[in-house]
Amino acid sequence: MTGSPSGSPAGSESPFAAFGLPGAPGTEEFWAAAGPAYAPSGDGGWVALFLWRGAPVLVEFESWSDPVPLTRWRETDCWYAEVRMPARLRVTYRFVTDEASHADPYNPVGAGGDRSVAATPDAPPQPHWPALGADDVLPLPAVRIRWASERLGGRRTVRVHPAGGGGPLVLLLDGDDWLHLHPAMTAFDAAVAAGDMPPVTLVFVPAKDRQAEFGCRPELWEAIRDELLPLVADCGVPANPDRLVVAGQSLGGLSAMYAAMEFPDLVSRVACQSGSFWWTPGAAELPDPLGGPVGGAIAARLRERPAPAGLRIAFDLGEHETRMRPHCELVEALTTRAGATVRVSRSASDHDRAGWREALLRDVAWALA
Repeated sequence: MTGSPSGSPAGSESPFAAFGLPGAPGTEEFWAAAGPAYAPSGDGGWVALFLWRGAPVLVEFESWSDPVPLTRWRETDCWYAEVRMPARLRVTYRFVTDEASHADPYNPVGAGGDRSVAATPDAPPQPHWPALGADDVLPLPAVRIRWASERLGGRRTVRVHPAGGGGPLVLLLDGDDWLHLHPAMTAFDAAVAAGDMPPVTLVFVPAKDRQAEFGCRPELWEAIRDELLPLVADCGVPANPDRLVVAGQSLGGLSAMYAAMEFPDLVSRVACQSGSFWWTPGAAELPDPLGGPVGGAIAARLRERPAPAGLRIAFDLGEHETRMRPHCELVEALTTRAGATVRVSRSASDHDRAGWREALLRDVAWALA
């Protein structure tokens, strides 16, 4: 996935000319303008330029590509990689040295302390998500609940935030990621203020063991119903549990769909991004987890029994998730055939939370419509 946008060898006089960077590579003028830059690849996609100053480094992407080593430009302190990307891609990445991993110091869009987000010029905007750098401290909801779960074991800290003053409950599975990597609290506040979503009460639900808790088992949802929701009701934040939405990604999306089928009195509105519908018991331990029955346990369940009446579910999948597509498309089709109200969309991403961010806001709003 590497290569020069012009097709010229990497050792030519001006390897960065196609990206419009000023000054000679390695000069202060050059570094002042540094950051992810893009040039057309000639095949409908892009070549992205990543820059690093100092020691040898790899650029490592979340899910989308193998790591790419950076090359030193002559005798300067400039290291660079030209990475071919398809059209419409938003991807999380980081730089990895022998000692540690780092966010891109020349990219203002961060995702936690050691990650950054790159987006090709044709990727749709995400207007409600702020550009937070690696050194920025993400705001946290003021309300927190100590949840000592008898069913799940262990203690958890659950944050609660009334966006726009509070309203229907929205359970965000993998809640710590939406607190510490991607600022969901700020994004939901912005979406409510812009009129793109009604006021909601966000509940950031952390996971201790994703493989165990997000499989098709009842314990998590029994614990949420019988333990967590009563704690939320007593925390003093306005919340409407009768219009509850569950939002989940990957294994969290699988769990959200399972809850809608097995706990219909609790969950009837779902925002599911890239649900792990390849899942069957034991599949995660196989050499190729995605190589089993198409649609996995959820498709088998939908063939046996229809989806519960009143289910409203938004499915989203990354455009570049080729191996996930058959599993997700089958579950989408079976859910629609079962009579549920279904929305299907595709995001400009691979299996990456950076690409799910706008779908999260849009699909929660749709689920509440």
